[in-house]
Amino acid sequence: MLGLGTLAKKVFGTPNDRKVKSVRPLVAKINALEPEFAELTDAQIKERTEALAARAQGGESLDALLPEAFANCREAAKRALGLRAFDTQLMGGIFLHQGNIAEMKTGEGKTLVATFPAYLNALAGKGVHIVTVNDYLAKRDAEWMSKVYGALGLTTGVVYPYQADDEKRAAYRADVTYATNNELGFDYLRDNMKGSIEEMAQREHFFAIVDEVDSILIDEARTPLIISGPSQDRSELYVTLDAFMAELQPEHFKLDEKARSATYTEAGNEFLEQRLTEAGVLPEGQTLYDPESTTIVHHVTQALRAHRLFFRDQNYIVRDGEVVLIDEFSGRMTPGRRLSDGLHQAIEAKEGVEIQPENVTLASVTFQNYFRLYNKLGGMTGTATTEAEEFAEIYKLGVVEVPTNRPIQRKDDHDRVYRTADEKYAAVVEAIKTAHAKGQPLLVGTTSIEKSEMLSELLKAAEIPHNVLNARQHEQEAQIVADAGKLNAVTIATNMAGRGTDIQLGGNVEMKVMEALAANPDADPDALREQIEAAHADEKAKVLEAGGLFVLATERHESRRIDNQLRGRSGRQGDRGRSLFFLSLEDDLMRIFGSERLEKVLGSLGMKEGEAIIHPWVNKSLERAQAKVEGRNFDIRKQLLKFDDVMNDQRKAIFGQRREIMETTEVEEITADMREQVIEDIVDQYLPPKTYADQWNTQGLKEALMEKVNLDLPVIDWAAEEGVDQSDIQERIEAAATAYMADKAERFGGDTMRQIEKQVLLNTIDTKWREHLVTLEHLRSVIGFRGYAQRDPLSEYKTESFQLFESMLDGLRTDVTERLSKIAPISPEERAEMIRQMQAAQAAPAQDDATPQDPSQTVDPRTLPALPDWAETPRNAPCPCGSGERYKNCHGKL
Repeated sequence: MLGLGTLAKKVFGTPNDRKVKSVRPLVAKINALEPEFAELTDAQIKERTEALAARAQGGESLDALLPEAFANCREAAKRALGLRAFDTQLMGGIFLHQGNIAEMKTGEGKTLVATFPAYLNALAGKGVHIVTVNDYLAKRDAEWMSKVYGALGLTTGVVYPYQADDEKRAAYRADVTYATNNELGFDYLRDNMKGSIEEMAQREHFFAIVDEVDSILIDEARTPLIISGPSQDRSELYVTLDAFMAELQPEHFKLDEKARSATYTEAGNEFLEQRLTEAGVLPEGQTLYDPESTTIVHHVTQALRAHRLFFRDQNYIVRDGEVVLIDEFSGRMTPGRRLSDGLHQAIEAKEGVEIQPENVTLASVTFQNYFRLYNKLGGMTGTATTEAEEFAEIYKLGVVEVPTNRPIQRKDDHDRVYRTADEKYAAVVEAIKTAHAKGQPLLVGTTSIEKSEMLSELLKAAEIPHNVLNARQHEQEAQIVADAGKLNAVTIATNMAGRGTDIQLGGNVEMKVMEALAANPDADPDALREQIEAAHADEKAKVLEAGGLFVLATERHESRRIDNQLRGRSGRQGDRGRSLFFLSLEDDLMRIFGSERLEKVLGSLGMKEGEAIIHPWVNKSLERAQAKVEGRNFDIRKQLLKFDDVMNDQRKAIFGQRREIMETTEVEEITADMREQVIEDIVDQYLPPKTYADQWNTQGLKEALMEKVNLDLPVIDWAAEEGVDQSDIQERIEAAATAYMADKAERFGGDTMRQIEKQVLLNTIDTKWREHLVTLEHLRSVIGFRGYAQRDPLSEYKTESFQLFESMLDGLRTDVTERLSKIAPISPEERAEMIRQMQAAQAAPAQDDATPQDPSQTVDPRTLPALPDWAETPRNAPCPCGSGERYKNCHGKL
């Protein structure tokens, strides 16, 4: 008998079915326009783009333009790439335009799908960003799809690390820009540290399409993006503490592998206190429980985590004397990314490589808050349904499963569970032997580099030829993946998320053609392609006969999505295929999160050595364990976001203020308001409201005005006058300050003074914001302890961070007012003397290295005071003083 839910689905269809059904009429409209657009010349296709853009920018909705835009884009892609988009690809494009995640299986052509909504939204003239998981894919997709955009009359840009500023700005000005999530986030932060609008790279955040959306918006969202600068060097401390780690006994610490945290026991604290005191790190008589020991406790805890929770060739590799992190979701190296709070330095000490100094945060943002800046967001992936709740709650994104162009024929076998890892790997090698003997290509999934290399040794011993794809073979990635579908191919891979290259049965034709042309440049490309395609068709038939691609996984990942990504590599575009997972009770997931009941069941069955249990219940039990882990990770990300949301409101206020200052020509109004507020605060402090004159501290007021506003005023005499109150004195001070600054502006020249005010404002905002970020970090690290006092850490954090923000704004007003009041123009005589000194410095003859130069004989141009007209110098231009440095690093450094 059918359940009510099942019965309702049969009658009404699932919500997903209804969404798919709702766009079919749109697809029919696009198809009906195909003959009309097929008649257009190449020039007329571009003319259509101009006409559609004029309508979009004239106020017509993009939804109304969709059928024509998609029909035009399909025709351009057919001519530029020889690819005619299927109806299911058009559906995916429509869902992306509507601000959804289109879940499309591997091999369904997501790269082409993105061109449709990108083209439609680019007609608005505000720029579209297509986000990829790595720089290789950003460049590859931009180069490949630029042929389509070019045929439509649009420009394409690509953003990558260490790109020249001019090139980067041009890439963001393009109609469609390809970039990685990291580079987009960092450019947003860098832009908000720039000194002028002209230097900023990004335009408004209008529409973004995120490829591998689950990897970017969920997996990587646990770690915020941070731009940092070096702080004090503590290398010796890390090396000293690292030496104690080898002496620790199991009773000295506790590990929580689920939360990836480590703590010392009482015995551990006693042992460390003794060793730290002997080493002179902990002063005599001081314990680890004293407030003064907070920093040392933090660093010994990080050293423990480095040794017991972070492992070489699993979490990181050591390359060229540097610790390079491995992305746990894609298995790739992430050069340039570092762990914070001294953890990276602790790992460097453990590995005996050079220890880089710790960094302080200059700017930071989470991916959640960066991507929520966009007016509209869309995403593509093969696996999003399991995280639909998170996408809806955090990003307001719906998930729609787009049907495959051809039915899936892959056979997904039930998991095989063995008692020990040795039994499991013996069974894996046996299964590979059997499939390899009949020529079936195998993709073998592992969860770490270490395991992929261990399995490789087992296959070598069994004399099975194979390729290994992990972070070490990063450069040969595309080639290894392209060959993975060939007859007899065996490929061992760590994590297949976002590889970007399809595994095609019989091998990748495009790769084979490129290789053949590279080997024989004089060959006729068409004849060569024909020959390769014929050979490929024959090999593909043999591979299909052997059963298609066999995905064999040696472990389950803690996320179901990663397993589904691996599984989805087989059975693309309706091909035959098979997937099978081999597990053991010693696997990390089973050991940490697996059900204890499962272990009891397996034990009670009295399994023989080498025997596996295969049952749907086992799969269900494992999926429940994975769902638990996914829920816990979601909670971690939600908590991170709740705290970052507090800072995000402040970040938006500060970044908005910076932009307003850069755009405005009325900057003196801002500084005048700040000055008035500072004067009001000073008067309130020394002449408190509702007090009598004999209670006033007029001497203190006089000194404060001299310090903060650079004015020596007769406030003591004013206060002695009959009938004078606080407001009278405040008005006189404000009038004197306004006259003083007006006179200064006249002597500098109005434009120069505005430029100086702008630079002082921006520089002070940046300095104060950096200091504020460090304070918030410290607050965040201790706020959790408020929970012990039955107080909610989040609401405490909100209250205190708001108070800190207000305090920062007060300090900002004071600093700006003080600095502007003390800047003074120089006289013509001083200017002439400075120029004379500079010329003498630059004309000084070069001396032999062996002869020490007398420093009194020349003047370092960097030490000379700035001339007023230098304020007009562009930030990145050479400094006019002749030091050879950029202006922003020399006299423009306020």
